[in-house]
Amino acid sequence: MTTSTTRAPGVRIGGAWAGGAGWRKWAGLGVVAAGAGVAGWGFHRVFPGGDLVLAVVPAAVAPAVVAALTARRPLWPALVLDLAAWFAGTIPLYRGLAPGVFADVANAWQALLTTLLPAQPEPRLLVLVHTLVWAAAVIGAETLTRTRTRIAAAVPALAVYAAALLLGVDGEGSNLPVAAALFVLVAALAQIRDDRSPVWLLAGVPAAAALAGLALLAAPLLPVAAQPYDPRQDADLPPPRRVDSVSPLDRVSGWLQIPDRELFTVKADKPLNWRLAVLDRYDGVRWSSGARFQPTGGRIPEGEWTGPARLVRQRVTLTGLPGTWLPAAERPVEVAGVRGLAADPRSGALLADPGAGSGPGKMPGKGFAYEVTSKVAEPSKEDLLAATPAHDDPALTAFPRGPQEELFRGLAQQATKGADAPIKQAYRLQSYLRTNASYDVTAPPGHSLKGLEFFLQTTHRGTSEQFAATFALMARTLGLPSRVVVGFRPGQPVGGIYHVKSGHVMAWAEIKFEKLGWRPFYPTPGRSGAKDDHDVVSSAIEESEQLEDEFTRGGGDRSGTARPRSRGEGERPGDGPSPWLLAAVAGGGLLGAYALTAAVLPWWRRRSRRNGREPGERVLGAWRQSCHDLRLGGRHTLTAEDVLTGQPPDITTYLRPLAEISNFVRYAPDDVTDADAVRAWERSDAVRRAVRSRTPLPTRLRDRLLLR
Repeated sequence: MTTSTTRAPGVRIGGAWAGGAGWRKWAGLGVVAAGAGVAGWGFHRVFPGGDLVLAVVPAAVAPAVVAALTARRPLWPALVLDLAAWFAGTIPLYRGLAPGVFADVANAWQALLTTLLPAQPEPRLLVLVHTLVWAAAVIGAETLTRTRTRIAAAVPALAVYAAALLLGVDGEGSNLPVAAALFVLVAALAQIRDDRSPVWLLAGVPAAAALAGLALLAAPLLPVAAQPYDPRQDADLPPPRRVDSVSPLDRVSGWLQIPDRELFTVKADKPLNWRLAVLDRYDGVRWSSGARFQPTGGRIPEGEWTGPARLVRQRVTLTGLPGTWLPAAERPVEVAGVRGLAADPRSGALLADPGAGSGPGKMPGKGFAYEVTSKVAEPSKEDLLAATPAHDDPALTAFPRGPQEELFRGLAQQATKGADAPIKQAYRLQSYLRTNASYDVTAPPGHSLKGLEFFLQTTHRGTSEQFAATFALMARTLGLPSRVVVGFRPGQPVGGIYHVKSGHVMAWAEIKFEKLGWRPFYPTPGRSGAKDDHDVVSSAIEESEQLEDEFTRGGGDRSGTARPRSRGEGERPGDGPSPWLLAAVAGGGLLGAYALTAAVLPWWRRRSRRNGREPGERVLGAWRQSCHDLRLGGRHTLTAEDVLTGQPPDITTYLRPLAEISNFVRYAPDDVTDADAVRAWERSDAVRRAVRSRTPLPTRLRDRLLLR
């Protein structure tokens, strides 16, 4: 057997397409950077506007540049430069150095999961996107320059895209174009990493783009697109908190004593009540809010009502309103112009950050303006007549312990005698209070149980504070979920702008119905006695009287279909495994499959090469195995002599006889015996041992995990 130095067909072991290594390197890094940037743009459903670009572009580009400059250097200098680039990228985000940037990265996940989308583009939140894109670009770029894998460098970008999908489930817009772009970039990366002519790239990328376009059209038809999993459903919301030191309900009597103080103005097409605060918790002394306010970039989730509604746009300008509550018509769905806006998804109540005013730490002061779009429900008479109470929160029917409960229950039952339908009970309770007590701005303030007992049994006069609080508590004794709302009448119109003064303050009550949501009730009589001098309230009272006539003409109270549930009775949540458990099981399954593949594939490949049917096949299998152990198995242009060139003596000692045997097999396969095959594999095993002794443990581990 003689050593051949000629290039034999089918024995090209290593190398790259002639003259193409340079452009492939730069093109691959460009694709990796583009993939990380496109994946970062997937957060456009989380953050609006151009602030996202400022967080994504530097984080995607800088690691690719670092990888190109340090490709022939050890890994650690590249990582040091990458870390410096990450920190430099945070400076334009924060508009300066930020000592708390690491804490912001750690806390941004929870903050985004408790934020109503779109989120405010604050640096403490955007830094998470900056970090994720940077990490994807670093891992991808270094994988590209230091390994021979085809598309492994794109995997980190896909992980960032998955994070964007989860965090942006409740946002506006679509991420399908982002997915299509990522698909095309992965296909381009696979073509670039393949040692083929550039013609393949010119043909493969348009084909991938066409396939992505078809997928883009078909994706909305998938069932998962209609109801994706939202991790915010399992996030721990912030606890209820006291908003102001003085409750808006406690301010009612004080505002009525100085009725001419202007608080704010509203420019709107239609006069409405402007709600300020929603109070749904009562401890026997005062009403308070159980709202769980969440930051938002301006969008507020809609309420339970999905039927006909009218959009009302308002521009509110504060001129003297204290506190951080923001007035708006019910129910607000979009707010613009408020930095640090927070909203309660359940009630729609709005809150301004203390820093949203004219200076740091100041409340929104005089001249502070914002715009609100509200969706005012317009249910039909049939919807109201068929309404049944909603029992999804036991606190909404809770009555504090005390002797007053029997008094309130007795009066409520007396007022609603003969009315079994919940909506009729509420209307009769409203009528009872309007006709059995009088409105008096000089009445003593307060809404404790003792004070309300005095109001019911002795004075029979009060402000809307006492009327609304009493109505809500009496409704609770009937099993009707209720709360108190503090707000204002439309105000005095002047040139299309409503000037709301302190004397326009009012409180009313609301009851929650299934599918209908919260419906307002106005138990406070007008200043003249039985009638009210306010058009919004007057129209509501007129509507309630018409509905009572509907009940009378209908010949009954529809008790069979509108029976109120007892307090505490609610619906049981659906059973089923937790989405987090399903995700963990799926992830564990994928990791298990990958580990099994990484463990079995090398063994199976080596076994199949060793157990060829003919001795010649086993000899060539030993040669291919040695080339694989030398990390040359995926290259196809070097001859056997080329493989020997540059190898150390301890490897050449065994590799050269193996090369001679393999070359002999290619020219005289019939003369090869089983003994030749055995000797070939003995030398291949010796090469394997020599290579392993020279290879660092991290490199061997990477090879074992199929990350070449």
